[in-house]
Amino acid sequence: MNIALSIAGTDPTGGAGLQADLRTFKSMGVYGLGIPSVLTAQNTEGVSEIFDFPSDFFALQLDILLKDISPDAVKTGMLYTADIVGVAVDKIKEFSLKNLVVDPVAVSSTGVSLIKESALEAMRNNLFPIARVITPNVYEASLFTGVDIKNQEDMKKAAVRLRESGPGTVIITGGHLKGGALDLLFDGKDFLSLENERLEGDYHGTGCVFSSAVAACLALGYDVREAAVKAKEFVWKAMKSAVSIGKGMKILNF
Repeated sequence: MNIALSIAGTDPTGGAGLQADLRTFKSMGVYGLGIPSVLTAQNTEGVSEIFDFPSDFFALQLDILLKDISPDAVKTGMLYTADIVGVAVDKIKEFSLKNLVVDPVAVSSTGVSLIKESALEAMRNNLFPIARVITPNVYEASLFTGVDIKNQEDMKKAAVRLRESGPGTVIITGGHLKGGALDLLFDGKDFLSLENERLEGDYHGTGCVFSSAVAACLALGYDVREAAVKAKEFVWKAMKSAVSIGKGMKILNF
């Protein structure tokens, strides 16, 4: 059985975060493990409150699980503090975890900050170098590189800079740019553009689902390019059938 682990923040709606990752893993035929890195109070209209775990309890969660089960891929999502980032890095190294996909969650769809400033540096300096793939959106790519991303050429500049921080492959998701829904992959040698028709509306958790779909594909043995293509298609189909279960953003349906 292929197994993937999500280390991410919780989302009571199930549309993003840990719950969405586990839904994605199951839909893609992968058994999902989940460790919460932070708790949130939120609904489809936005994030109201964040409660971070003590780092020693977070470390204990990882220790107990990974002494028993070794996943085929790992996805990290919301890592709120530098201490939590540090614990994640230490445990990924200690247990020689492979196929690490880092979704450097920095801000919610409604504009709420989801990471403390000190954690940004810890993530860039310590987590990115051990990742097989990182999947920032254009805002996050700009935050980490200083590049003001307005078009595909800007995405390429940011991708090159991000690749210099150590990950094997960078995938910048460009759903917030004007025009088609363009994602850009850079593996240090070549660029690959992935574009679908832009769908109207506000959608919750697209970045979470994309990164967890990439992780699921890696757990199944696909290479990174195949994983990106399959994840892109998975998210687009889920957006096309998205549902409104609350007063705010639509939830991807899969």
